Amino acid sequence: MHSKQTVKYICRTYISGNRYYYKTELISHASWEQPESLNWSTPRPISERTFKKREKEGYKVEYINETKQPALILPFRTGGMKEATGKRPFS
Repeated sequence: MHSKQTVKYICRTYISGNRYYYKTELISHASWEQPESLNWSTPRPISERTFKKREKEGYKVEYINETKQPALILPFRTGGMKEATGKRPFS
């Protein structure tokens, strides 16, 4: 269990309205006495319930609104490689 100073809870909200919740922890690669060795860990998914609970308990929370547009979907031609080469793929 981490203290309130070494853990952060993140809520990412996307243009679609979807929300995803994460937990990240402060880790040291060398020693706690060397501030340059401190980094946030990779965010790990958590439930909305856990996020709300930790927010009420006073843990550090961060709300991020993602403004990236959804990925462009490229249609594939039907037939695939057979059209281009006259052969079935993997034959």
